[in-house]
Amino acid sequence: MEERKRQANIGGGRKVIRQLKLSVAQDTALRVHADELGVSVQRLLVESTLSAFAGETVTERRDLLTALFQLQRGLAAAGNNINQIARATNATGEIQGELHASLEHLRATVARIDATLESLKIVGEPS
Repeated sequence: MEERKRQANIGGGRKVIRQLKLSVAQDTALRVHADELGVSVQRLLVESTLSAFAGETVTERRDLLTALFQLQRGLAAAGNNINQIARATNATGEIQGELHASLEHLRATVARIDATLESLKIVGEPS
């Protein structure tokens, strides 16, 4: 997933220009925070201000999608391992040594999915 530092272009462009005066310390703090998030200062200001109304920023949504794709790959890998172990167990009649590690990996992945879903829950929303 390619990450953009700047905001995506919109039809008709952005015609409104806002100017603001900052101290050197404020500017430095904004630049450091924007660099940590991998976005421009302008994008940081717009997203952080408007996120109170929208519920989440584009950057937060991108990070969430990245986390969900990682969970999906982890779950698929665990499923593959367990299928291979089951195939070997069925062929030999012996339980493979990797079974316990694969099941633990699967349990950890499911726990990460549960934690991610919990973080998505809206305050006041029933479980």
